[in-house]
Amino acid sequence: MKQLSTKVTSNGHGQDSSYFLGWEEYEKNPYDEITNPNGMIQMGLAENQLCFDLIESWLAKNPDAASLKRNGQSIFKELALFQDYHGMPEFKKAMAEFMEEIRGNRVTFDPKKIVLAAGSTSANETLIFCLAEPGDAFLLPTPYYPGFDRDLKWRTGAEIVPIHCSSSNGFQITEAALQQAYQQAQKLDLKVKGVLVTNPSNPLGTALTRRELNLLVDFITSKNIHLISDEIYSGTMFGFEQFISVMDVLKDKKLENTEVSKRVHVVYSLSKDLGLPGFRVGAIYSNDEMIVSAATKMSSFGLVSSQTQYLLSALLSDKKFTSQYLEENQKRLKSRQRRLVSGLEAAGITSLRSNAGLFCWVDMRHLLDTNTFEAELELWKKIVYNVKLNISPGSSCHCTEPGWFRVCFANMSEDTLDLALKRLKTFVESTDCGRMISRSSHERLKSLRKKTVSNWVFRVSWSDRVPDER
Repeated sequence: MKQLSTKVTSNGHGQDSSYFLGWEEYEKNPYDEITNPNGMIQMGLAENQLCFDLIESWLAKNPDAASLKRNGQSIFKELALFQDYHGMPEFKKAMAEFMEEIRGNRVTFDPKKIVLAAGSTSANETLIFCLAEPGDAFLLPTPYYPGFDRDLKWRTGAEIVPIHCSSSNGFQITEAALQQAYQQAQKLDLKVKGVLVTNPSNPLGTALTRRELNLLVDFITSKNIHLISDEIYSGTMFGFEQFISVMDVLKDKKLENTEVSKRVHVVYSLSKDLGLPGFRVGAIYSNDEMIVSAATKMSSFGLVSSQTQYLLSALLSDKKFTSQYLEENQKRLKSRQRRLVSGLEAAGITSLRSNAGLFCWVDMRHLLDTNTFEAELELWKKIVYNVKLNISPGSSCHCTEPGWFRVCFANMSEDTLDLALKRLKTFVESTDCGRMISRSSHERLKSLRKKTVSNWVFRVSWSDRVPDER
């Protein structure tokens, strides 16, 4: 007799992906500065641990929030009893205002149009359940977050059709790529219900440009489909550019309160911007009343605890704190990203120029034995098992080009990051390519003096080969 359902025994969860396998290897041998200095360093987890001191300082100054008190009086019983799944009005109001603040208060969010969920994983899945039948498809630009194969497909039965993006233009979305993905779905006899993007992108660490957002809104308008904009990294922008939300584009195009606006939905979470993934706080924002109503009903399967809502409504309502936090968070992220990029460059490795997120999209194509995904996985295994760094291979993110890796930088101390970079540099220098790179500059100088060029000199440096992908 079959004991478990087909749903739970299928491999649709994606647990066998190299993305998750790297985590499993880390958990077997986690690095610790004191107890396990030769252990594996976790660089495959996009957590923001850079500003816990700011939150802890706020908690110390606001003991009522953490102690579940109001004006010094306990409200434990009030919070412990059953709460309506619509969520606490004061918390939804605080969330809406925080989302507005991140977007420079250029756009507004109506708290009544927010649906709370247990993190962005739950929020994205809920939206797919609301919008699609099993077998319907969503278009996603590559590379994309590996967890989407689980979040969007596993339980809903929906399909993902990739929008293939290329390093030739920094992996930006193009009209040709959108049309090609749509046509591919039609060839597969799949009904396209929408496009889902992460903005800023995970794993690229880049925010969508206004051109890309305009293109996406025009595309979903012409096809009469939906657009889901996962903006959970919106508060991690650390470049000179301001974050541009799809809500900005709707306002600029004067599409607010139109049928098009009803097909544009935003997903948000406090997991990345505030570094609180353990609190499981996510949200859906939609202008479609039917979507809000349906998603609210479904949210009963993944509620945010009343204690969490109470604590965070107090924190997010402190405008002086949120302003200072966002500014300091961005400064620390920028400093940490520069530290990673500098260390990579010292090892002869470049990365895509990034302006947001908790990771870099790192180019290790020159370290591949061959330009294949098999070679990429072999390199990944060496880095995981020999160098003892867990990083995510591009193939797990459905990248179409072998040799790219996502490397996280905000979930560890500076000393741990420096150690990781030291390990990686030692590994690169031990490879044939690494020795060739280090010898190339010396040989160039030598050959210039002699006015000759030897046959074996590595004639073009990696930075020369991909000048537009930093």
